[in-house]
Amino acid sequence: MTDEAAQSLLTEYFGSRELSFPAAQGHYRPVFPAPAQFEPPLGVFLVVEGVGQDGGAADVGCGGIRRLETAVGGPVCFEVKHLWLEPHTRGLGYGRALLRELEHRAVEFGARELVLDTNDSLTAAGWLYQSSGFVEVAPYNDNPNANLWLRKVL
Repeated sequence: MTDEAAQSLLTEYFGSRELSFPAAQGHYRPVFPAPAQFEPPLGVFLVVEGVGQDGGAADVGCGGIRRLETAVGGPVCFEVKHLWLEPHTRGLGYGRALLRELEHRAVEFGARELVLDTNDSLTAAGWLYQSSGFVEVAPYNDNPNANLWLRKVL
């Protein structure tokens, strides 16, 4: 998460969200995640290598999971964070493959459920999550950029 590729992709992600955030919902507030939250076994942050705009190999996306504190005796829960792909790669299967890999890693770390927050203006992302088995739940955090919270039992 501290490598140059991850930082560059996160910067692109936050910039694109700021530009496309619905004005009616206020101002987008980017928050760079703490790298320690994405160190195994507490989490992981992955960079997707794919086809760049020039046709060669390039870093084209990113996403991570981090463990959340849960109630004693509750299921181990990880949160999906900052899943993002460069626009020219969307619809090519990279997002679904990344989400599957993050889910796999979460299970390896002992997760019994995944959660995430998003914004309903991200219709393609919402479709990806819901078609991957996530269902809407009550808010579990106070993220000012989110208006949709999802959960998947693993």
